[in-house]
Amino acid sequence: MRMKFNKSSQLVVAAAASLLAASLLTACSQLTETLTVDFVYVASSKAAGANNYGLIDVFEINSESGKMRQIPSSPFPSAGRLPVAEATSADNQNLFVVNEDDNTIVQFVIGSDGKLYPFNTVNTPGIFPLAITTTKSNLFVVDLYQPLPICSDADPCSGSIAVYPINAATSSNPITLGTPIGNTTISAPYWPLTAPNGSDIMVPTAVNVVASGAYVFVTAYDSSVSPFVGYIYGFSVGSGGALSPIPGSPFAAGGHPTGIASDSSSTYLFVTDSTHNGVLAYTVGSSGALTAVSGSPFATGNQPSAVAVDPVYPYVYVTNALDGTVSAYSMSSGVLTNLGTYTVGSDPVAIGIDPSTEHFLFTANFLDSTVSGFELSTTAGTLIDSQFSPFTASTNPTAVAAIPHNGTGGGIAK
Repeated sequence: MRMKFNKSSQLVVAAAASLLAASLLTACSQLTETLTVDFVYVASSKAAGANNYGLIDVFEINSESGKMRQIPSSPFPSAGRLPVAEATSADNQNLFVVNEDDNTIVQFVIGSDGKLYPFNTVNTPGIFPLAITTTKSNLFVVDLYQPLPICSDADPCSGSIAVYPINAATSSNPITLGTPIGNTTISAPYWPLTAPNGSDIMVPTAVNVVASGAYVFVTAYDSSVSPFVGYIYGFSVGSGGALSPIPGSPFAAGGHPTGIASDSSSTYLFVTDSTHNGVLAYTVGSSGALTAVSGSPFATGNQPSAVAVDPVYPYVYVTNALDGTVSAYSMSSGVLTNLGTYTVGSDPVAIGIDPSTEHFLFTANFLDSTVSGFELSTTAGTLIDSQFSPFTASTNPTAVAAIPHNGTGGGIAK
């Protein structure tokens, strides 16, 4: 017998079906949101067919499988040309993106769903910014050259570091960047990376501020000699953000330092040296002076490019650009012991560890435009591939940054 429905019955059935579908979608959404442990922000240097205007891919990491999935609306414009560096604010509510060809730092507010909302743009004091790091109170940015007319592509000179105070958020506005702090010695808003002999050109490569916020270090190499000679510039950070050179700075750092990171105790500093295929380890003294750790440098793969130190567990990870690998190390009193080497995409240039659980690791692979993901053993330091890794990114990724999911996101409605 064929059952007949009147219009009222059809509406009831349709409504029930709609409610079921909605509940299933809601449940799936809630499940996905529950399983998201971090949001990862991957800067890519250019959008396809759009010269060097950049993009920011936003991935969410699944807490069970480590799978990285782009969120809806991703990627987002970087609001400038050639994004090369990123940093998050201490409250995890803002992302700062350095656009090298525009000499800008763009501040994005991070929504509760991980989405990005451009808020403010500032110009750096020098030319071609290339590295950035933050504390709760300050943002540090490194420029390839000092300002015009002192330096230019036609007449290059050494790089510089500048400091922006971070003004506290209010009930109606997020944090803001203040005016760059002045260097009273030269009456300018930056600190030059002066060559030891005063005349050679120092090319900066990376920056790190220790967890205590007391010291900031900049890696650089002398491009006027062959082979290159590497250095680490160290500065004490005053209560107002002004910098003072650490006695003995700059410190010797191999041939061509590329990446820099410090541990959560502010005791050890690690620098990759692409010339000698090693990672240099230093103890940070009470005055900020650096002393090489016994046995340093420690062997890496070919052309190490970046380094990350787990903030909770005693492990250090180094990307090897030429090999397309990550080297894993255990760390004891600054001494590194190799735990193994793991394959990633082509030309890894940036590396990060998830800030929520310190359980996942990811690399940005420049030449094949991918992100590699790993599950990190918190007891052994070894790595296994995340589900479906590697993941597709926009063209030529250059930098990574991450915040915990539900770890005080920006709160902007979806």
